[in-house]
Amino acid sequence: MYKLFVVAALVAVATAQNPQDAQAQVLAQDSVVNPDGSYNYRYETSNGIAAQENGVGGQSATGSFSYTGDDGAQYQVTYVADENGFQPQGAHLPQDVPAPEHVLKTLEQIRANPPRDDPNFNIDFLNAAIARLSGKK
Repeated sequence: MYKLFVVAALVAVATAQNPQDAQAQVLAQDSVVNPDGSYNYRYETSNGIAAQENGVGGQSATGSFSYTGDDGAQYQVTYVADENGFQPQGAHLPQDVPAPEHVLKTLEQIRANPPRDDPNFNIDFLNAAIARLSGKK
């Protein structure tokens, strides 16, 4: 139900920006929610908006969406959402730049001396953050 609300909100925002979009028709729509919590959905509208997602409720999801921008260009975003957060990718999205050296040095110090009494500390997450911030994906 939450996903349907998010989809409806995205469509509402898109239609609010272009009056012609208010006349858009849903061309295709599928949605499946399984007893184990896994789900998938997809939809496509006549104004070029399309989205699809597969996931396990509250744990992880992968998907994509596309739309036509005000400039007439087609934009597409693919994403993963999991324990590492929402990770979108698209040619039009800004790319990470390397972090300042003092930030990387601090993260390296934390990696060398990880907190022993923090149950939320995750060394894999820290390693991924260091790799991302240093530009070594």
